[in-house]
Amino acid sequence: MNKFSVNLSTIFTEVPFLERFKKARDFGFSYVECQFPYMYSMGEIRQELVQHQLSMVLLNLPPGNWEMGDRGIAADPTRVNEFKRSVHEGIKYATALNVSKIHCMAGIVSGVNAELARETYIDNLHYAGTEMVKHGLTILIEPINQYDMPGYFLNDIREAEQILKEVALPNVKLQFDFYHIERVNGYSLSIYKKYADIVGHVQIADVPGRHQPGTGEMDYQQVIHYLNDTYEGFIGLEYTPHGKSEESFEWLSWIGKGGK
Repeated sequence: MNKFSVNLSTIFTEVPFLERFKKARDFGFSYVECQFPYMYSMGEIRQELVQHQLSMVLLNLPPGNWEMGDRGIAADPTRVNEFKRSVHEGIKYATALNVSKIHCMAGIVSGVNAELARETYIDNLHYAGTEMVKHGLTILIEPINQYDMPGYFLNDIREAEQILKEVALPNVKLQFDFYHIERVNGYSLSIYKKYADIVGHVQIADVPGRHQPGTGEMDYQQVIHYLNDTYEGFIGLEYTPHGKSEESFEWLSWIGKGGK
């Protein structure tokens, strides 16, 4: 059975971030992930992980200035040095917290030649992958739908596959978010089957509201059962709960709890 990692950036938001680790353990989870932990010290986070017997499986690289609209900086040719610094910041947190996978957001690049942005993105991913392999880390890229994030540089899974081929490093892989793929293409399970061999991490949320499975139009019972048979990694619960967070796990009872 698969293991579920609860995303502490989107779930248990009723309480401050550092209190969410206890919540995850209280509801039976052993694995967590988050987006941007950088406003907290590594020591603070490590203390929560140890105290509550949790493992963190994923975090994101620093995205630039989120409040000012940045959604990653990897495809921005004017911020290459800043990106390289972010890689080392991500490595520092990942190694301190025993995290093995880091998601690198491409960003929203406006007013820049598309070919130059693509070239920058590939060069930056190669740099990140080369640095991270020294520490046994995997870097992930994820197509994000244009409805939720207009102008995001990487929104097509076929382009993501091509970029991974051009980067050509074994520790640079695809983060497959069923929610984003379903919003863009539909038929997300069929698409997953096509790209499964390059997937390094899976995340889920229902469509269209990005809430927990069972609140939308996707057949997550079928998705989870297929993943149980074919996928050995973690499944990130990166959804926004409809209702209270603690009530959003009822769907686990009808898909089989797997490894929480």
